[in-house]
Amino acid sequence: MKIRRVLATAVALAVTTPAALLSVSPAYADAKPAAQTQEKQSKPTIEELEEAAAEAQKAYDKAAQAKAAGHVELEKTLDALSVGGTHPLAVAAAAAEQAAKDAAAAKTAADQAVTEAKAALDALPEDATEEEKAAAATALSEAEATAATAATAKTTADAAAAEAGKKVDDARVAATSDYAVLVKAAEDALAVKAAADAALAKAIEEAEEGEEGGEGEDCEPEPDLTSKVTGLPDKLVAGTSTDFSLRVTNGSDRHMDKVLAFISVHATDTSGLKDTEKFFRLQWSTKSAPKWQNADADDYIDGVGALKPGTHADVKLRLTLDKATPAGNGVAFFAADFFNEDGSCGGAPDLDMYEFDVKAAGSKPGKTEDVKPSTTPRPGNTGTAPQGSASGTPAATGSLAATGSSSATTSIALAGGAAVLLGAAAVFVVRRRKTSSDA
Repeated sequence: MKIRRVLATAVALAVTTPAALLSVSPAYADAKPAAQTQEKQSKPTIEELEEAAAEAQKAYDKAAQAKAAGHVELEKTLDALSVGGTHPLAVAAAAAEQAAKDAAAAKTAADQAVTEAKAALDALPEDATEEEKAAAATALSEAEATAATAATAKTTADAAAAEAGKKVDDARVAATSDYAVLVKAAEDALAVKAAADAALAKAIEEAEEGEEGGEGEDCEPEPDLTSKVTGLPDKLVAGTSTDFSLRVTNGSDRHMDKVLAFISVHATDTSGLKDTEKFFRLQWSTKSAPKWQNADADDYIDGVGALKPGTHADVKLRLTLDKATPAGNGVAFFAADFFNEDGSCGGAPDLDMYEFDVKAAGSKPGKTEDVKPSTTPRPGNTGTAPQGSASGTPAATGSLAATGSSSATTSIALAGGAAVLLGAAAVFVVRRRKTSSDA
């Protein structure tokens, strides 16, 4: 029997138009019959998926362009803020530094004058007149007064120079932070684009499979079928291999005759404009199939087998990066699905997303940590709540809410706007189902 992919509520939210996303509210839900709303959600068309992929591509293009432009501006700003730079703060800092040097020189000269005045007073002969003694004492007093004034001026000038230097340092930090926002926006847009592209590709494949084999059973979301990764570091170096593991757990109360683990890996160079997945090689191994087997960048692993309620299975994974892999950013998605001999089927309604950095060959990764999965709102307890219902609507929390209230620049808003509109819901992609002669 041909297995149809699970379409979670969040998928429908991600692939419908932005206007539909903005219209989600309890009032909207009440205006639509639940059955009709869910049917509309559960079967997005190829055209809707294409529209979502196009929107994600536009968002990513804008994010990448904003990042590139931001990098140019960052370099200009840092250069202008450097010693001798033309930035007003750098000019002010240079002037304050020169004033501090002049004040220091003046104090040194004043201190020397005091020393000389003291020496002149001490050198007066015993037969010096009262007028000579008075003149020497007056000269010393005046020199000491000048030295005190010079000391105060130096203290003031030093404080002004320190404050001016701090303003320059703060400006550098602010410029770097602004660019970091652009980098994050590009990374988020890339993740959304990868998910949207995968959704479209798998939907087209399903349509082709449906034409060849006819319609199969409707699958249902199963949030208790989980897939968690351990041992995947947040930094990978070109020319090396990394072993990690994926644990698939059946936390439900039903027996699953066959469980498939899904993995999707995507990466780009540092510009975010060039896909680099071709340099990646993914392999897997399980207890039932211990020999290492190759997997595609978007593929199912069928070595998990059956899972009884409350049990789990581990999949060993090995990700090898060619020496020619450019430095950049990567993201891996994981999920699991099942089907039974009685025709029932389903799977996790969401994807766990793991982001990592790619370092050029020969780089020292430094301290690494296991990547933690990104959290995304689930579309309700069963993954089938109707659009607009309180339990089915992804909450506007985390990056979604933060972006909505951000005071970021216009370029950042343009870069991240469309991606945020698709939002975390877009990572709930439509995943490929394989044909099984045993079902």
